[in-house]
Amino acid sequence: MNTEEKINFLKEWLGKSSINVFGLPMSGKDTVGIRLAETLGARFLSSGMIIRAMEVEQNKHYTDTGDLAPTDVFYDWVLPYFSREDLRESALILSSVGRWAGEEDEVMKAAASSGHPIKAAVVLNVSEADVMVRWDAVREAGVREGEETTQREDDKKREVFEKRIREFNEKTIPVLQHYQQLGMLVPVQADGTRDEVFNLLIDKLYEFATKKNY
Repeated sequence: MNTEEKINFLKEWLGKSSINVFGLPMSGKDTVGIRLAETLGARFLSSGMIIRAMEVEQNKHYTDTGDLAPTDVFYDWVLPYFSREDLRESALILSSVGRWAGEEDEVMKAAASSGHPIKAAVVLNVSEADVMVRWDAVREAGVREGEETTQREDDKKREVFEKRIREFNEKTIPVLQHYQQLGMLVPVQADGTRDEVFNLLIDKLYEFATKKNY
């Protein structure tokens, strides 16, 4: 089956459901997630983007030092998006929605109750050494690859970026283990070019979806 046929299969398989994409900082979650959403005719929803926008709006500073937003704040700010009227008829591609161990249960409940049940959790596997190389490259350029905005505040200081990596290892790895126990985890090696990673993602999702259908 060629790539176009796999994509058409995935569109039908996904319906109005969700795929949640995880990975270390600088692993390419948003880049991959946005492209996947465009390819599958879905809507892209990033908890990080939502939280950073709300921090500006409400003059809060939960994540400036590399920490994850408190769970109660995450619930209040992000979970209502699942029930938004403008998303009702769309599939969703999520970028790390529910990063703190324990949040995944509430995320899955909110997704299911709004008609967007999570069908798969993708993890983009990149080494910590590789994401540090990417961070150095972004620091030199002052802008993330594929973005037009200046470097994010929580990417500017090495100690803050390293804190984000520790947060992933301590709080998000257990989330991925939970998805794995549920048979929902789709690992994707993400140290290649953007096209290589995306094509591999389509292949891995197709393999996962076809196995789920049998």
